[in-house]
Amino acid sequence: MVQARYKQVVDRFAADIRAGRMPPGTRLPTHRRLAASEGLALMTASRVYAELGAMGLVSGETGRGTFVRETALPRGHGLIDPQAYQHAAATDMVDLSFNYPSLPGQAELLRASLREIASGGDLEALLRYQPHGGRPHERAAVARHLAASGLNAAGEQVLLVDGAQHGLAITVMALLQAGDVVAVDALSYPGFKLLADAHRLELVALPAAGQGPDPDALDALCKRRKVKAIYTMPTLHNPLGWVMSSSRRQDLVAVARRHGLLIIEDAAYAFLIEDAPAPLAALAPDITVYVSGFSKSVATGLRVGYVVAPPASVAQLERAIRATTWNTPGLMTAIACGWLADGTVARLEAAKRQDARARQQVAARLLGKLKRVCHPASYFLWLPLGEDIRAEQVAMALLRERISVSTAEPYATSAQVPHAIRLALGSVELPRLHSALAKVAEVIGEIDPYGV
Repeated sequence: MVQARYKQVVDRFAADIRAGRMPPGTRLPTHRRLAASEGLALMTASRVYAELGAMGLVSGETGRGTFVRETALPRGHGLIDPQAYQHAAATDMVDLSFNYPSLPGQAELLRASLREIASGGDLEALLRYQPHGGRPHERAAVARHLAASGLNAAGEQVLLVDGAQHGLAITVMALLQAGDVVAVDALSYPGFKLLADAHRLELVALPAAGQGPDPDALDALCKRRKVKAIYTMPTLHNPLGWVMSSSRRQDLVAVARRHGLLIIEDAAYAFLIEDAPAPLAALAPDITVYVSGFSKSVATGLRVGYVVAPPASVAQLERAIRATTWNTPGLMTAIACGWLADGTVARLEAAKRQDARARQQVAARLLGKLKRVCHPASYFLWLPLGEDIRAEQVAMALLRERISVSTAEPYATSAQVPHAIRLALGSVELPRLHSALAKVAEVIGEIDPYGV
């Protein structure tokens, strides 16, 4: 029977891949060659590869063919896979997959802040439930902080949340519905992809045009589909590091207004860019939800974020906070707002801008012969790989060297996933970063002798 023969082919390929007889990166025969060699119909041969793909053993790439996957590497290794991240963080692994930038002396800052709060007169208030969006004086403190970056908003428009990811989550919960179409960059933040999947949103990838999403492509998409929102990172895009120009921001806002779109502006890394163009929320405050926090600028353990929303959306967002965490984290918020008031946050942001630039300079020296896509003030960079280099192959080789990196898979929102790796530069001490980046260059060079 043809069906039995087809199943036998699937089983034979699977056994060869799992036994290592077909190593990762092996290019498989074309569908037509497989059909001819196995005596199968072309459609049946295609089904062989489809089943192997569903098993996670192969991946098909438009215009390139079908390749054996690196099965020892967790699928989507990096931010999308919590087990991979926990493994990296819990061992002697050098973690270049996730950013948790910290500076010397921050622990002492926390110790001093806790002593100050303990001796203050407002301690008992922190034991009680807080208002859903934060206490008025804390919301006002964040509003004053944002004014320095060109975003002027009333304290009543600011909602305090448990980190920027929580801010994105309540925005999705409150303002979008299952089935809504959201335009995103072709490479985008994995955390938003997870939210879209959990809330059954349809993400449609936009091509980039220079430094940011193409407004003309967004306009064309809105004419074809009923798009509800656009999610974007105009100031320091993760993972590509671009900063959208003022004119591009204005064009994007014009398209959003023309088609009635909600703009979700993610500003998690915006603090690293000095003299950036005005936020989208400043250009279109009535249709933009601005989300950021203090995880990257202060400390990842300080789970305090904020959402700046149009007044008409505040009540809906407060209900989403109530449905998720009920209220803001009182102690953490008190620490963050204290550091806003005494200038600690401003000093840490300035120091981290300098730190990020120093780390990019290290990367430029050690990876100089490799193609890099990055901003000189960012804590991450993107390494596109050569035509015949498999991202999973590189990531697995680095894992064997005790270095964890992310492939492009967690970031890709389109069917075509580029072969590239993302390096987070902010999570290890500089001496270890030196040696890790040198090893990255060495590993890529060994896989592709023309890569370095």
